[in-house]
Amino acid sequence: MAGFGLIAALCLIAGIAAPASADELADFLAKELREASIQQDNPVQQESDALSTGALGSDTAVPLAPAGDAAEQGGPAVTSIRIGDHGAQTRFVMEFSGDVPADYTVFTLSDPYRVVIDVKGVPFRLLEEPADKHTGFVSGYRYGRFEADTYRVVLDAAQPVDISRDFVLDPQAGFGRRIVLDLAPTDLASFNAKAGLPASAEPAAAPALTNIAAVPVSPPAERLARRRVVVIDAGHGGVDPGTHGRSGVKEKDVVLAFAKQFAAELRASGRYEVHLTRESDIFIPLRERVAIARRHKADLFISVHADAIQKPSVRGMSIYTLSETSSDKEAAALARKENQSDVIAGLDLEGESPEVTGILIDLAQRETKNYSSRFARTVVDYASQKTRTLDPAHRFAGFVVLKAPDVPSVLIELGFLTNPEDEKQLTSSAWRATMAKTLSRSVDRYFGDRLAEGPN
Repeated sequence: MAGFGLIAALCLIAGIAAPASADELADFLAKELREASIQQDNPVQQESDALSTGALGSDTAVPLAPAGDAAEQGGPAVTSIRIGDHGAQTRFVMEFSGDVPADYTVFTLSDPYRVVIDVKGVPFRLLEEPADKHTGFVSGYRYGRFEADTYRVVLDAAQPVDISRDFVLDPQAGFGRRIVLDLAPTDLASFNAKAGLPASAEPAAAPALTNIAAVPVSPPAERLARRRVVVIDAGHGGVDPGTHGRSGVKEKDVVLAFAKQFAAELRASGRYEVHLTRESDIFIPLRERVAIARRHKADLFISVHADAIQKPSVRGMSIYTLSETSSDKEAAALARKENQSDVIAGLDLEGESPEVTGILIDLAQRETKNYSSRFARTVVDYASQKTRTLDPAHRFAGFVVLKAPDVPSVLIELGFLTNPEDEKQLTSSAWRATMAKTLSRSVDRYFGDRLAEGPN
């Protein structure tokens, strides 16, 4: 059956069981289509599903299995998390069902402040969670699968903290076995001195995936063995000038100047391998921009543009991530404007039915969209402190350059050339320097968070 091998490979990427026969494939497709139909009418459920294999990216914890009796779900599990504020310290408790050993590792990570707990051999099926995850020194938490037999919890700390105690309570008085952590405030120097990945927490090298012709994804081990790769795309160029300001300045020139300054800022940190899709006034097709990112095995793709609108009073930065439907009419119009110079990029799906095509794209992009949105939220957090942003600043559109199935991608509209104040900023070297530093901090934060989540 056409697409059988490709679906099997993509199932491996998505972390789900691959169909073993044509009959199982038919059942699989039918199930996916039913679920897709339900999710289209339920965006909350759709977001939950997108986070289910990477729950560490969510603002709320996402169960890795349906809530219910732990025994019915397959044996021992972490069934509840509790947080208590005791003034001088904050207590974090994870409770297990079943008489299973508490095999765990605890460590801290800095910038931002985090406490990480790795639990071996016990999945998370939370039946009980705190109503308020912002308690004491803990500002929130998330959890998810880290390796085949390891689950990871990341606690965000509101300030530097010390793990003053961590211990295990055996089952008693109706409670299952519990891991208990007491967090106490500490000074920054002491926190940084203890922070870092212990040797036991280093992620294991994953075997290379093979025979994935349509969506070649670099193995996690290969990505961890090198610096993070960031590809910056200066929009338009050459015969495609983009929009223009009242002074006559062209979008293609403004965004190229910014892209170069942004790249220089990232390179100066020594933490990243940085590539530009163009370094001069040349035209590059949209599909080729995506291909450049994938050839470099990019960990992050950032396309930079300047906006335009008929209302000169509108101003502010915005950032877009991929959506099958745009977040508003303006976003849809912008997507059409940016896409008009090329056809829609994507996988080689010639000969596949619309149903199979939809499933393939969804499987390939599910986790990528999640990471893209997380980076977008980080950019909004930092940029809104330094410049005017639209409301909402994070938007969604079907941009061609956001369609790499395995590269987290965003498109940043730096501002409106049709607005006098924004035009002045966009042509200011001082403003570009400030925003280059701001976006570099966003990149640092994004990869700092992902460091706690293992290979990806």
